[in-house]
Amino acid sequence: MDKYDRKIISPFGDDKDFSGCAIFGMMDTSGSRFGSKDPVRAITNMHDRGNGLGGGFAIYGIYPQFKDYYAFHVMYLSRDAKERTDRILASRFNIIYDEEMQTKPANVQDPPVVWRYFVEPKKRRPKEQTEEDYVIEAIMRINTETGKAFVFSSGKDMGVFKGVGFPEDVADFFCLEDYQGYLWSCHSRFPTNTPGWWGGAHPFNILDWTVVHNGELSSYGINRRYLEMHGYKCTMQTDTEVLAYAVDLLMRRQHLPMELVAQVFASPLWEEIDAMEPQKALLLRTLRQTYGSLLMNGPFSIVIAHHGEMIGLTDRIKLRPLVAGQCGDIVYLSSEESAMRLVSPNLDKFWCPRGGEPVVAKLKTPLKVEVQRL
Repeated sequence: MDKYDRKIISPFGDDKDFSGCAIFGMMDTSGSRFGSKDPVRAITNMHDRGNGLGGGFAIYGIYPQFKDYYAFHVMYLSRDAKERTDRILASRFNIIYDEEMQTKPANVQDPPVVWRYFVEPKKRRPKEQTEEDYVIEAIMRINTETGKAFVFSSGKDMGVFKGVGFPEDVADFFCLEDYQGYLWSCHSRFPTNTPGWWGGAHPFNILDWTVVHNGELSSYGINRRYLEMHGYKCTMQTDTEVLAYAVDLLMRRQHLPMELVAQVFASPLWEEIDAMEPQKALLLRTLRQTYGSLLMNGPFSIVIAHHGEMIGLTDRIKLRPLVAGQCGDIVYLSSEESAMRLVSPNLDKFWCPRGGEPVVAKLKTPLKVEVQRL
């Protein structure tokens, strides 16, 4: 079989399993970079939350020598898709460097060809279009027009590595022991209603925004339709993709602070809003009416990351677990306390965030970990 020829469906044929998924985030707020040892150990410690149908990592600060260029990680499931993608990239970007990504044999399922490009946008673009929106437009074209090519990482000085396997297998496959970053988010997947395939593994990414998710979004349909009105195309066959695009829309394009984004995703009930003091009730009522189509209905815990910030959030009644910890400059977010204790037995601080209230760790000195409240 040609190495480019891959199917999108789950090789196991069991797309309707139910369990927990595992998420883990680790950030050095001083900006010091560290290797894969502790993140991989932590997510591996929650092995039973996955079933080998998806694992992945997002790493920030890994390409300092190319930090001014967009790093595209692309998976190819057909040779023709690569040829089409190369034509789109050449028409819209200056390609600084490209290569087939370094991989090695590992216990992953039917891997696609994965390619890495460092690119800069060409100068000609509509004056009213930002550089970031120009890049996203190209990504959406590749994901929808090439047949079987998918851009699964597209930020500067960061990268997503994901696939069908347990997280430790995905780490081996992509040789993550060779990378260092100041922020790692990790995921072990147990698919519920969507296929276990390479593009459907977590993290989900657009520009430098990434999301890992434990749970299920029954609001996926209305979330997707709303985002597609703003130019996003959902092609990864799973509900979590809408979270990454919603974060990009609200925080990058519309400049909402995280405390308001949390109220959009995990809004209080109408009767709770009606019982609040008038000014606060007016704000939350306005958010609910304006962004009702981005309410994330269903159980979820998520770790959102972008350069300089790591954010943890759960649904309003916390139907999926999320705990937080801190040791010196290191901030942890995890599905289980055990994963944090494995890599940092003597935490300075440990707590269980309340449902619907974000935990925000920022890249600054002195260390500042915030629990945002309206």
